Amino acid sequence: MDAIWLSGAQWLAVLRIGLGLWWLESWRHKDKKTWFTGSGIAWAAGVAEKHRWSAVRSGFDRVVGPRPRVMAYVVAYAELALGLGLVLGFLTPVALVAGLLLNLLYFVLMIHDWAEQGQNSMMALISVVGFFGMAWQSWSLDAALGWF
Repeated sequence: MDAIWLSGAQWLAVLRIGLGLWWLESWRHKDKKTWFTGSGIAWAAGVAEKHRWSAVRSGFDRVVGPRPRVMAYVVAYAELALGLGLVLGFLTPVALVAGLLLNLLYFVLMIHDWAEQGQNSMMALISVVGFFGMAWQSWSLDAALGWF
């Protein structure tokens, strides 16, 4: 009977891998042909333009707005890198912190759209639990290499 139960470290690995698959799905479902033209960023610009916080509007206008194509690549490849890093358990603490920051950016940008907030909140929570639970201890390249 004990053989069917996982250790705490293994359950955290399951959580980490699930989060990585979530990021990979975010990458997979993007229509890359239109996304890389900057269309996703154009949509986000419309959201930022109407945002209730001026800091979000001005930050978007300064950082993202002038370079929509570059930012489209940054966002898409960040999601891919996070997904691969978490599924493989490679540089896991870095991936968990970076994923948390990206989810917080998405959360702030989409603060008016509560349908999106459940996903961002849960992904952020899993990142925090994975980081403080050291989800790289089992089933990871980090553990195999003796890192962290």
